[in-house]
Amino acid sequence: MGDFRFASFSRKVSLLALGIALATPAAAQDGAGQDGRGQADDGAGGDIIIVTAQKREEAIQDVPIAISAFSGETLDAYKIESGSELLRAVPNVNFSKSNFSMYNFSIRGIGTKAISAASDPAVAVSFNNTPLIRNRLFESELFDMQRVEVLRGPQGTLYGRNATGGVVNLIPALPGPDFGLNAKVEIGNFDTMRANAMINVPITDTLGIRVAGALTSREGFDYNTFTERRVNGRDLWSTRTSIQWEPSDRLKVSAIWQHFKEDDNRSRTGKQLCTRDPGPTMVGDTPVPADLQGRLSQGCLPGSLYDDAAFGAPNASGLAFIVAGNTTIPMGNRAGTFESIYGMLPGDPFANVIQSRNLREIATSYDPVFRAKNDVFQLNFEYDVSDALSFVSQTAYARDRYYSSQDYNRFVSGPIFNDSSEAVDPFTQLPISQEHAAPGGIFVDPQLGASNRLLSVDLSRSRNRQWSQEFRLQSAFDGPFNFNIGANYLNFKSQDDYFVFNNAFSFIAYNLYNRPADVYPNYHPCPIGTTGVDCVYVDPNPIGSLDEQGHNYFLSRNIVKTKSWAIFGEAYWNVSDNVKITAGLRWTKDIKVATPVPSQLLLGGAGTLGTSGGSNSFGYPADPDIKQRWSKPTGRLVIDWEPDLSFTDHSLIYASASRGYKGGGTNPPRPNLDERIVQFQPLPATFKPEYINAFEIGTKNSFDGGRFTLNATAFYYDYKDYQVSQIVDRISLNENFDATSWGLELETAWRPSRAFRVDANLGYLRTRLKEGSQSIDVMNRTQGNEDWVLLRPWIQIPSNCIAPRKHVETILNSPLAPFLGLNALGALCGGSKETGTFNPAVDGLRLDQFFGFTYNPLTDAPNGGRGFYADLEGNELPNAPRLTFNIGAQYTFFIDGGDWELTLRGDYYRQSKSYARVYNTEYDRLKGWDNANVAVTLERPADALAFQFYVKNLFNKTPITDFFTNSDDSGLSSNIFTLDPRIYGFSVSKKF
Repeated sequence: MGDFRFASFSRKVSLLALGIALATPAAAQDGAGQDGRGQADDGAGGDIIIVTAQKREEAIQDVPIAISAFSGETLDAYKIESGSELLRAVPNVNFSKSNFSMYNFSIRGIGTKAISAASDPAVAVSFNNTPLIRNRLFESELFDMQRVEVLRGPQGTLYGRNATGGVVNLIPALPGPDFGLNAKVEIGNFDTMRANAMINVPITDTLGIRVAGALTSREGFDYNTFTERRVNGRDLWSTRTSIQWEPSDRLKVSAIWQHFKEDDNRSRTGKQLCTRDPGPTMVGDTPVPADLQGRLSQGCLPGSLYDDAAFGAPNASGLAFIVAGNTTIPMGNRAGTFESIYGMLPGDPFANVIQSRNLREIATSYDPVFRAKNDVFQLNFEYDVSDALSFVSQTAYARDRYYSSQDYNRFVSGPIFNDSSEAVDPFTQLPISQEHAAPGGIFVDPQLGASNRLLSVDLSRSRNRQWSQEFRLQSAFDGPFNFNIGANYLNFKSQDDYFVFNNAFSFIAYNLYNRPADVYPNYHPCPIGTTGVDCVYVDPNPIGSLDEQGHNYFLSRNIVKTKSWAIFGEAYWNVSDNVKITAGLRWTKDIKVATPVPSQLLLGGAGTLGTSGGSNSFGYPADPDIKQRWSKPTGRLVIDWEPDLSFTDHSLIYASASRGYKGGGTNPPRPNLDERIVQFQPLPATFKPEYINAFEIGTKNSFDGGRFTLNATAFYYDYKDYQVSQIVDRISLNENFDATSWGLELETAWRPSRAFRVDANLGYLRTRLKEGSQSIDVMNRTQGNEDWVLLRPWIQIPSNCIAPRKHVETILNSPLAPFLGLNALGALCGGSKETGTFNPAVDGLRLDQFFGFTYNPLTDAPNGGRGFYADLEGNELPNAPRLTFNIGAQYTFFIDGGDWELTLRGDYYRQSKSYARVYNTEYDRLKGWDNANVAVTLERPADALAFQFYVKNLFNKTPITDFFTNSDDSGLSSNIFTLDPRIYGFSVSKKF
């Protein structure tokens, strides 16, 4: 294995070197006295960092925006190797992966907690000032960067409609006038092998090319005890080619192509935790029979994820597909008896699951598969119309592909299938066909293969592309007035598919819904169009070549097209020598078109005996498009003052008010249920846009010739309709909440000498949901009301419900409970359009006829039976820790007269506790965590040769950074997300 990995890595290094060699006519390092990142060093500090936060080059201390900027060298010193690690260096920033193909980068409590395909990120990620709706900020690694800028607060004027939280601007290094070449090779634990290289070569005095690349190969961070293999590894690489042409002092043209690819066994989510819910033994004064307790269990309880009890597995005895398999699918009789052999074994297949307490250890029969590919093309045109007027054009095209498949549960069940080999036809006593049965207790699933256990695998896939064009006209007049005006256009198309494959689904499709009415039993899929039955189509193909028409798996398909136009402008008026007013305004028009494609899990074309609840047996017909339009103004007003203070070298004091906006979208469509057979609770098809009014005051100060800087910011946000998702009815339901937040931020750097430097930042944040905020907590639907009971529905309805305790007791106390109790309890969650019918396949099975009461959950229960609202007023926003803190220090020893430099650096980061959901319960609580990193670098500046040893996550902490709650019909387990483990490495780098 090691030899193969080394050979594969060597080939990639060779390809990287070949690509750079082929691009020999490349650009150069930046000129003397400037390192190309806008930093001029006086030898003891005094860095002047140039940023483009206002889409023009300015010193960072002159920009009236809360902004942090990091050069390529600074990123390397801090060991910030990906966008997810920026939280360690920026106050009030939080980052975590989310459940599907996206992530949540939040600034000041504002992030992307809405995971719908129709939602936009609240923190805009830009590549060289071009916003990218989909990107690989989480997966890809930073390389050959000029700098990274993180702008905090809404930036809706210059950066667009969805920058309500802020902007992360990734600015790559571009060609320069001098030849340059550098390379770095690294080895480390987890069999890590990494390399990156760059070459800049001028072709002519006006034309240059720069080629850079990076690759990483690493064994998995996690261990699968079932397959005895390491998983969650890395095998990824990136390249970037840029060309810049400056035929005159007035014209500059550049083109960039960046490519990223990953193909490995990265885990999309971490371990799955659950505090097992055994189900009640009593409802009121009525005992609950053991075989019905699971139907009153929600699978997992809302207990703390830090307790030992959280390392359990859901109570699967009440899951609809398990109950259907062991109560409604007779495979035949035991020979010579009237005893039926049912398809699945009774009981809970997860009953004996004991999970390891190690968050980096899983047990699954299916190792992850992860593939991602991303391309960004950018063409930039800058022309100076005059000495004081510039025209800028930025054209960009981006394409992103993502594929991630892994075990849905991440723990191994017990056997679930009955041995069907002894079953005989009850009438003829002849052996039944074993095709699609479970001879020897083993069932062959067309996607997942043969197993006697419950197998469940999900697949998250996305494909999208983006075109964008921006034009700007910028002035640089000598007088008091200047401006920056422009217009842009965005065209974005995406398709997100989420599959869940489960061998129990296929077994039920074959053996429950695919039986012709005149044959019993039958194990062949009935032909499409057969009358009198459901005919649930089973896709016969493996995962890699699906026809994507099957109803034996869950498929949520989301197709969204977004078009956006905007005109914007900012005016800058120097009222006096030290007072400036900035006024900006943007008008945005958004059009989103979503094509709803309802899911079809175990739904077929209903005939005279149709019981599946569906209306078609094959494929995924789309509903009519949903078209949404918004036209919204945003903008900002800033006053900044540069007072002449005796105790500072330079000071800036500013106050700003800004307005931000982020578009709304559509919720994914729910199952395509036929209302003649099944009704369930209505949910909104769309969610609202977000709006923010932000107020901020700040100051930036330099002391002692720039050796000491101190920046401070205070802010207040009034937020309307913040978007948050949770899984309801197998979809990501997006809800809107009003909130306020305020906070303080401090950033400081002190470099008293050439040898010593200290950097620190502190963020304090308080968030609060406003009066009237409410939502139904799927983990606590009854909200403690003892007159209502949680129930699991029948197989067609995806979500749990609540029902009156008195009706549940009536059913449990009835002599018919052993025969009809299962269906009757399910009917309390939803029935056919004929009120009270709990078995729509057979006329007359009505609650009033058999149990003496009528009940319609859509009208007789709170919120259609979904549950009671939880009062959220005063709760904190999710992923908004009150305190974030970072301090880093480095000291350089000058050896052998300064020929060699030995630098020791350490960084420490901490964030306080926060919550993963808006409900702020003990279940939602995320403990505070910290992270330490150290590095030792030995460098010979004259030869541009450096050796470095580093350790990240020094104390090998495994904090839970966030989690996501799965759906009701899989037991409400929690997918957690953690930090990478302790990583250490040794690198050698050389520049020419």
